Amino acid sequence: MVLGNSWKSRHKHSCGPARRWVRPGSAALLWVLCATRLVCGAGTVVGDTNVVQKDAEFDVTYNDTVTSENQTIYAFNHTISRNKTEGVRVSVDVLQKKFESPILFVIRQKQAVMSFQVPLILRGLYQRKYPYKHVARTLCQPPTRAASETQYFFVDVSTLSGQGTNFLLRVSRVESFTLQTDKKFTFTASPSQPQFFKYVFPDGVDTVIVKVNSDMSFPCSVMSVQDIQCPVYDLDNNVAFIGMYQTMTKKGAITVQRKDFPSNSFYVVVVVKTEDEACGGPLRFYPLQPDELIDAGNRTKVLDVVVSPAIDSEKYVMGMLFCLGIFLSFYLLTLLVACIENKRMKRRETFQIPPDMSPAETGKTPASPYEYGSFADNGSTLSSEAITDSATSTDNNYGYMERSLDSVARSRQESLSSVEEDEYDTLDDIDSDKNIVRTKKYLCVSDLARKDKRILSKKYQIYFWNIATIAVFYALPVIQLVITYQTVVNVTGNQDICYYNFLCAHPLGALSAFNNILSNLGYVMLGFLFLLIVLKRDIVHKRALVRNDVNALECGIPKHFGLYYAMGTALMMEGLLSACYHVCPNYTNFQFDTSFMYMIAGLCMLKLYQKRHPDINASAYTAYACLAAVIFFSVLGVVFGKGNMAFWIVFSVIHILATLLLSTQLYYMGRWRLDTGVLRRIVYVIYTDCIRQCSGPMYIDRMVLLVMGNIVNWSLAAYGLIQRPNDFASYLLAIAICNLLLYFAFYIIMKLRSGERIKCLPLVCILFTAVVWGFALYFFFQGLSTWQKTPAESREHNRDCILLSFFDDHDIWHFLSSIAMFGSFLVLLTMDDDLDTVQRDKIYVF
Repeated sequence: MVLGNSWKSRHKHSCGPARRWVRPGSAALLWVLCATRLVCGAGTVVGDTNVVQKDAEFDVTYNDTVTSENQTIYAFNHTISRNKTEGVRVSVDVLQKKFESPILFVIRQKQAVMSFQVPLILRGLYQRKYPYKHVARTLCQPPTRAASETQYFFVDVSTLSGQGTNFLLRVSRVESFTLQTDKKFTFTASPSQPQFFKYVFPDGVDTVIVKVNSDMSFPCSVMSVQDIQCPVYDLDNNVAFIGMYQTMTKKGAITVQRKDFPSNSFYVVVVVKTEDEACGGPLRFYPLQPDELIDAGNRTKVLDVVVSPAIDSEKYVMGMLFCLGIFLSFYLLTLLVACIENKRMKRRETFQIPPDMSPAETGKTPASPYEYGSFADNGSTLSSEAITDSATSTDNNYGYMERSLDSVARSRQESLSSVEEDEYDTLDDIDSDKNIVRTKKYLCVSDLARKDKRILSKKYQIYFWNIATIAVFYALPVIQLVITYQTVVNVTGNQDICYYNFLCAHPLGALSAFNNILSNLGYVMLGFLFLLIVLKRDIVHKRALVRNDVNALECGIPKHFGLYYAMGTALMMEGLLSACYHVCPNYTNFQFDTSFMYMIAGLCMLKLYQKRHPDINASAYTAYACLAAVIFFSVLGVVFGKGNMAFWIVFSVIHILATLLLSTQLYYMGRWRLDTGVLRRIVYVIYTDCIRQCSGPMYIDRMVLLVMGNIVNWSLAAYGLIQRPNDFASYLLAIAICNLLLYFAFYIIMKLRSGERIKCLPLVCILFTAVVWGFALYFFFQGLSTWQKTPAESREHNRDCILLSFFDDHDIWHFLSSIAMFGSFLVLLTMDDDLDTVQRDKIYVF
């Protein structure tokens, strides 16, 4: 207990030379006692209590006894100066094991009063009580305006115990009470013996980092930074009252700015907690009796503290310029590549197509330069010429009509206003034969690109508009929430709320870790650059359609850019939401950092599938509904999934069922029904294809992909069920990434197996992206913090900055992953450019 009464050094009263305080309490009680029964002299008698004052010296141990009838006052004096702060520490030890009542110690200073009892009772969780017989406290040093001043303070010792209680008292000066810049100081602390030190900002230094380290993980401790004022809150039950504080095991670091401390100085307080539960340690047993005292054992901890200057404004400027320079260089590189490609295209048009002869006038269809060897292995396969002939000769069966360029041109000139939303997925002209077309053994892109291009274009544009709407409604409350988080951190000073890398967290304004936010700029800038690239391609394609370019009309993979726009928007939103997450990273808002990662993975898989299945790709509403379900499970996993076996069983069952349903949908190209007769049809297929006669799958390539996909997903489901990882959001993201990588690898292999080739630009993008992904994952797995553990345990993973003294490993992950995602998008955009002159009835579906 600390009282706010002010006392003069030598207080004179009407009783003569006896200048003594008889009992800790209020000033009014003192005068009442003096007026009633006061005998003045060397030993003062108040009531039945004998009060003795002794002049005492520093660094001398006083062995004395106190009873309810005998009280002692120890008077100390010391000289303080304005330019030097000297710490004073009072140490008390009670020698007896059993006693009726505790001893009360009251230290009266010029502008402060401190009191504590011995044994000191500190409480833990569930009202556990821990007694400490050895107590040591550092006195708060009030400032002085004089160049030198002698100040007095008194240590009053009293008890209500009738029996004599023996104690030891020692008052000493604290060495290195004022910390020096970049000089490490080692000390010990315990729950009943906290420590605090003073630091004064040197000239020219506006920000410092206070680092406290220990070789011992436990006992758990708290470091705090408090303003220079009395009292100093240095016990486990009050250290969180003012200032900034954080729990720690082996590492702790707090960045302190001069602007937050008007006196240009502050106290560094280190307190050892009574229990280790806050730092992830074991929890003690519940006491059998409510008032039972529990022996805390040895909870002394050796620590060292060092205060180092933080980076200056030049480092901030260098960091921002470096970040901008890296990503602006991609804009310049893209501009250079675009100029080279434009010159090459003009040169090709000049030399390949005579100005007086169009492709339609030649009467020839551009031949494909590729041989599809994979479909010519046996008698049952078809060559590219055979497929063309069969498509032409079976018009009545498949409803396939070769359209002249004039009819195509007329269809392009029809008003877009005639396209309604309910027309998007209709195939009225071929309803009678689409089941036949989609179940052919060997499908070509022309078989799955028969819908009106205007309808499909508007259908896929919905992806972009939907994700833009989702982004607005998702981002606004997120920004509001993280601003609230940051405000709470700044107001309360509780730095356990946010899981920063405290050894490399550079504040700017109200933000605690500006560098972690700035490094997300790459996602936004490269996402916007990707949108510009897609827009340029979209404009070029529309111009080709207007001039009835045969390659744009009937060749290559059908160009639908809506999903690309959605991917670019998702990349920009990933940067924005990742920045919001890093305003105050913790487990409750980790979904902000992962939600659009799920979006990106899902959109990439949809784009890969759309390339050769444009007519039967999922609609935007279905796709986003599925992604919403994924995010819903992510939230459930974060809230309920930790160690919950029931949740993992339910999730694994849903995961496996979803995998089987999706596999069936992909294998049969959507030509199946989920109704009451599905089980009967499954039994019939097993009987006819496996029991009555053993026949292989009709679509071998699709079956290989789906079998591999099921193996991967079943394995991931089993891993989750057995291991039950704490980080459910990352586990869910790993499922999405594994499926994306599997499908992408399958696509590349089948593309090469079908005789297609990869042009120089996409090949360079693939190699470059693979290398960047490798380095990015290396920095990602460095793990500078983790909200799967307590804040104190997370700080054990903190590391110093490694780039420009401004960015840490996770910032480099942001840089590299944004570049890698941009490169991955470019691969998806360009890897089928080799088919731009190949007719669609010669491009195979896989």
